[in-house]
Amino acid sequence: MKNSFFIVFVLQVIFINAQDLHFSQTAQTPLLINPASAGVFEGWQRVIINQRTQWLGATTSFMTTSFAGDVTLFKKERGNKSYLGLGAIFNTDVGGDGRFGSQSGTLSLSGILPIAKSAHTLSVGLLGGFGSRKGDISKLSFENQWNSSSYAFDPTLLSGESANLNNFSYLDVGTGVYYLYNPGKSTFARNNELKFQFGASVYHLNEPFLKYTNGTDDRLHKKMVIHSGMVKDIVGSNVSIDGSIVQFIQGGHYATILGSMIRYRFQEGTKLTGFSQNAYFGFGLYMRVKDAIIPSILVDYKGLKFGVSYDVTISNLKRAYGGGSVEFSLSFSNLNKGLFKSAR
Repeated sequence: MKNSFFIVFVLQVIFINAQDLHFSQTAQTPLLINPASAGVFEGWQRVIINQRTQWLGATTSFMTTSFAGDVTLFKKERGNKSYLGLGAIFNTDVGGDGRFGSQSGTLSLSGILPIAKSAHTLSVGLLGGFGSRKGDISKLSFENQWNSSSYAFDPTLLSGESANLNNFSYLDVGTGVYYLYNPGKSTFARNNELKFQFGASVYHLNEPFLKYTNGTDDRLHKKMVIHSGMVKDIVGSNVSIDGSIVQFIQGGHYATILGSMIRYRFQEGTKLTGFSQNAYFGFGLYMRVKDAIIPSILVDYKGLKFGVSYDVTISNLKRAYGGGSVEFSLSFSNLNKGLFKSAR
């Protein structure tokens, strides 16, 4: 039962400081990183599913799931005219003996401006949606429910804790900017590409109130995300390097995820028509600074991406459980046909 107390303690830290859910595969959660990324991708429609199971070696675990999708609106098949991106994302995060959890759903709208024959892309996005929190304290055990005569926990003993935990909802808003440099479509250079992206976003601009119990006035702190990445081909080979860094800042707390992936291209795409797309297999190593090392695998085949990663905990949290956290991602981008596109 000692792990139960640890879980309760960590839950208190998480909820009191009002931190957000997170995934380690940040490249596979674009709408969770920046609303301005809606519609900024190769293709016309995109859907993404993420699943994370945290603290595998503990007596209880946390499950985080995300469903996301975005489309391009009025994007031209050729040319560099501006267009819109529309995205939606639904997240759920549940864990612990008390089934504490959060749910959120948001819509993102971005204005996207390709520049210089689409080599440069600038996007500005807004998001709006809702969030909710809930839990069941009656499912938890507390130290004063220890029956010393029977040397066991007795759930019939009064814990002295409030049995009421409010289930509540709130409105949420955010914004972001995003820049992408991708000269691939404006040049015939092969195996010598350089792609670069940079963005910044702010979530929970309205800092909604979190009313877990009557009389509480906790707020969901603003969250700032700064992210950057680069993909560079190794000239004369089928190998490229994909590096990234993401910085989260929320309520005086910081988290940094950085690392790189080596990608091997096993199918070459066509430069002129785009009818055939590059296909990759990648292996990478990332780090959540002062917390975990994250080996990752990614397969990208004609718009279908599948990723697997495992967080190996290196912080003091490893004393509470023997395992880490496993994460899966699956995404599909429609590269050929658009529902809302112009041919010219």
